[in-house]
Amino acid sequence: MPFQTLGDFARHLESLGELHRVKTEVDPELEITEIAVRALLEKRPALLFENVKGAKFPLAINLLASERRIELALGKHPDELGEELIHFAEAAMPPKPRLIFDHWPMVKRFLAARPKRGSNALSQQVVAEPQLSHLPIQKCWPEDGGRFITLGQVFTYDPRDGKRNVGMYRMQIYDERTTGMHWQIQKGGGFHYYQAQKLDREFEIAVALGTDPALLLATIAALPEGIDEVMFAGFLRSAAVPMTRGKSISIAVPAHAEFILEGVVPLNETRLEGPFGDHFGHYSHAADFPVFHIKKITHRREAIYPCTVVGKPPMEDKFIGDATQQILGPLARLIHKEIKSVWAYYEAGFHNLLVVSVEQRYQKEAMKSALGLMGTDQLSLTKCIVLVSDHVNVRDWKSVLREIKMNFDPHYDFVMIPKVPLDTLDFTSFKMNLGSKMILDATVKARRGHGESGRTGEREKLENVLARLPREYPALKEARLDDETLMLVKVASEGRKIVESLVKIPELSGLKIIAAVSEDVDLHSQESYIWGVFTRFDAERDVIFSEQSLIGISPIYRGVMGIDATWKPGYPGPLVMPGEIREKVDKRWEEYWR
Repeated sequence: MPFQTLGDFARHLESLGELHRVKTEVDPELEITEIAVRALLEKRPALLFENVKGAKFPLAINLLASERRIELALGKHPDELGEELIHFAEAAMPPKPRLIFDHWPMVKRFLAARPKRGSNALSQQVVAEPQLSHLPIQKCWPEDGGRFITLGQVFTYDPRDGKRNVGMYRMQIYDERTTGMHWQIQKGGGFHYYQAQKLDREFEIAVALGTDPALLLATIAALPEGIDEVMFAGFLRSAAVPMTRGKSISIAVPAHAEFILEGVVPLNETRLEGPFGDHFGHYSHAADFPVFHIKKITHRREAIYPCTVVGKPPMEDKFIGDATQQILGPLARLIHKEIKSVWAYYEAGFHNLLVVSVEQRYQKEAMKSALGLMGTDQLSLTKCIVLVSDHVNVRDWKSVLREIKMNFDPHYDFVMIPKVPLDTLDFTSFKMNLGSKMILDATVKARRGHGESGRTGEREKLENVLARLPREYPALKEARLDDETLMLVKVASEGRKIVESLVKIPELSGLKIIAAVSEDVDLHSQESYIWGVFTRFDAERDVIFSEQSLIGISPIYRGVMGIDATWKPGYPGPLVMPGEIREKVDKRWEEYWR
């Protein structure tokens, strides 16, 4: 049976030892963040804070912060659901009479998915004037611009045809009845707002806080534009999502949410929003965004306020993001038959690194696939794509590095695309929403075959060079090899200068990539260094090669690729919790778990 409310899911988790109630008073400003992050890293249960300072409702966090809790929410492993979905989709093209009988469980899911009108609107048991201070809304990181709603599911409707979108956008609290609305580029809610502006039509929206977990996952999923998230949630839960008409607005809202914020977004009003500690592990800069004016707040009796924390990975979004791509990733094969699998790395904030395995049927078909993906919905925000052959496990970074070692020749296999749309949260180009992208083709090539995995004695030669580097470069603090493909160097300064020098050292010519990172990156943690490299460079400005030139207007790249992935002046700061908050949580840690 699907969960009807977030409260039902929380109680189910508690019955399995997957949720812990914290009865002592906690502060929504920074303290809850520190507790939640530590709990996740220690693989502890989800948390329900029953006594949040200054608030009238309890707060739930980390509800989906483990693979087991994701599986409990869906009723099965997301990989299994993804394979069932792609097999059904492939069988349905073209439709055949036996489809219903051969795939009845999947057909039944789709038949049950259509939203229905709820007769008992639990989300409207209480109707109140807006008083956001009653909610336990967090300030997550010390330099955040204020308190932010972090798990709001924003319901918008296209003013032209009434098609619905549900998206998740952070919402900064300005006062009791006003918030920001952080509509990034390539987001459905922002597209609907754009159409309302064109038509000069009042734009009503609703924000649900705390829906059943299937609708929450559907909200976050990178569905193609025009696909209804509410219907997709019905597919995930094998039952329709009940909807009802809002109390102060004319649009439909979830009937079983914990809270509904009803209101309007004026067409020509903006306000400074941010900074905010985001999932790239840095603050996103303050900028002007639309404003949400709340008319009414409705909620369940004994409602639970849900929230999440994003920041330097791993955070809860790792588990949510991985689950949604496990379900939807296989669908890439419907458009690109040559694609076997895709995987976006949570360590890089998802959008910064995508690995794609391709069955290459003709020369450079994989490059065609990459360019196609870079023009497809949310994948259009991808900064770096690495292409590998269809036998490679795209989720195994070590395997990907080996393919780069054996098959990547920058003269033939590197493409940089400048001055294109980029994730709003990406700060590396210093221009919001604009930047550059790159593609590395590490597939096996018929003309070249499969390259060598490494020459005898090469590792020893490279280690000897590594040992002398700190003496030759005073700013270089540490160096490390990963699979004789990638050299990582930790530097205190002069990242660009050091990289330019290293790529020209003859003894390092057998490497494929040399990347300089800042001192806050752990070279011995794959998770840390993927984050440190892929969130801190702009391909157009920060990537170089041993040799680079122009023939006509065609760029020529040869030799070792160098990446200056150091933190640079003008970048927002990485997220760090103040020492006094860490000490406070240290002292109270046992108290939280009584």
